[in-house]
Amino acid sequence: MPTSWKLVVWLTVVWVLLWGDLSVGNVVAGFALGMFVTILMPMPRATGRTTVRPLAVVVLVAVFVKEVLRASWQIVVLTVRGRAPRGAVIRVQLRSHSDLILTATGGMCSLVPGSLVVEAMRLSGMLYMHILDVDISGGLEQAHIDVLAQEERLLRAFATDDQLVDAGFRPGWSRRAGRLPAPSVEGAAADAPSEEGPADGVRSEDRTTDGGAS
Repeated sequence: MPTSWKLVVWLTVVWVLLWGDLSVGNVVAGFALGMFVTILMPMPRATGRTTVRPLAVVVLVAVFVKEVLRASWQIVVLTVRGRAPRGAVIRVQLRSHSDLILTATGGMCSLVPGSLVVEAMRLSGMLYMHILDVDISGGLEQAHIDVLAQEERLLRAFATDDQLVDAGFRPGWSRRAGRLPAPSVEGAAADAPSEEGPADGVRSEDRTTDGGAS
């Protein structure tokens, strides 16, 4: 069975990132683990087309690094102050129908300190996430916005134009391209939340807890 060298390299990079130490030993161990996984436990080939927009990839990586550093600092401040975190479990409905985007969105959100994917629903495209502290996340609505923004950056970096349109976005590498207009007045009225409902993906099932940890 042929070895997927791209997957081996990717698994090696993930291994080094998880250990947080770029050393020869970690690289060799990650490479060996990648070979072991791809040979003895091969993954089925992913379906669907993808593309790469270099500028969008640069934006994706830059924003991700910024979010990791910001979240790490916020957790340090929270720990120094000694305040018990007010955690929450939120439900976010993703707009893409791609399994790869669902997985990548959940993975990148989990790598940001203070957030963790509890469950990912493949058929419905729903993510359940635990937030360490609602206050440092900017509130429940902001936590939803951050997850959806991460999904959009991934879509603009790797999704085809057809996939972007299917998710409701105008094709383009930048988020400035915006979203597509509602298909019709009747459809928009049917999909619009009630006046008493939460805004843009905020679900009434979201729950906050005191002293939660991620």
